[in-house]
Parts: sequence; C-alpha cells; structure tokens
Amino acid sequence: MGGGWPGRACADRPAKAGSSASVHVMAVRTASAHWQGTLTDGSGTVRTGKGGLTGNYSYKSRFEEGEGTNPEELVGAAHAGCFSMALAKLLADAGHPAQSIDTTAEVNLERVDGQMTITRITLRTTANVPGMDAEEFAKQAETAKATCPISRLVAATEVVLDARLAAAA
Repeated sequence: MGGGWPGRACADRPAKAGSSASVHVMAVRTASAHWQGTLTDGSGTVRTGKGGLTGNYSYKSRFEEGEGTNPEELVGAAHAGCFSMALAKLLADAGHPAQSIDTTAEVNLERVDGQMTITRITLRTTANVPGMDAEEFAKQAETAKATCPISRLVAATEVVLDARLAAAA
C-alpha cells in the first residue's frame, strides 16, 4: 500500500530466490495451538502471541455446530480486520476518513478432490464515510481487498467483496 504504514520502522531482507520483489520486514506475529486426543474426540485451544485472543476448538466446532471457534473463523476474523484497516487507510489518504467500518468475512470450507479446502471468502463491509460517493467508495474498497496482507495471503482463494456505503446521518 504505497508509502507503507505510518509510524513503523522496517528492516530490509532479501526476497525469495529468483524474485525481484523488495521485502521490508515490519513485524513477525505469532499464534499457537494445543490439541489433545483424536481428530473427532479431541479438543484444543488456540491463542494469539500477545494473549489478546484465546479460544477453544474441536471437531464439532469446526465441522458441525459445536461450541468454540475454528481455524476458518480465525482466518475470517483476520481477513475482516485486515481489510477494515486497509480500507480505513485508503479512505483517509483519499481525504475521506471513515467514521466507522464494519466488516464480516464468510469463509466457505468445502471438500475439493477429497481434501478440505477454503474455496471462497466473502467480505461484507459497510462504512460510514462522510462526503464520499458510492463509486469512489467501491474503488477504494476494491483496492483494499486487493492489497490487504491477508487478501494477498489467500490469493489462491476467490475473495468476493460486497461493499456498501452507509447512508449519511
């Protein structure tokens, strides 16, 4: 996202062999998971590195309607948060800072060639952006979808965007 993020120091590192990409390391984040038992009878916990999020997960919370979270919800939360932040930056850079942005990510998990696969992520976002018209908002939302780091991570998955400008208050 042109110009980088404000207030962040970066360290350079070589790109992958054969790539002409420029790489500036801004942060390394961690998360962990603990699992006990078999796939269908076991359970576990997931935790973000700084402890901001901890959740229980199990076969039932992932493949049925059991209590707890699952990896797909966590991917969705990461994508919704990343997209919302990228959109906020783009809108402010365009001279129209958002009063609010609400994004939900719907993550589709399907069996493809016998393997569980995330096949689609739909981002549904509504933003309150005073002074911005719907056409310019759609353009900024598409740019955010294409450039947020989580969108780039899941580039092999279809990412659908449904962006709506909230009615002026």
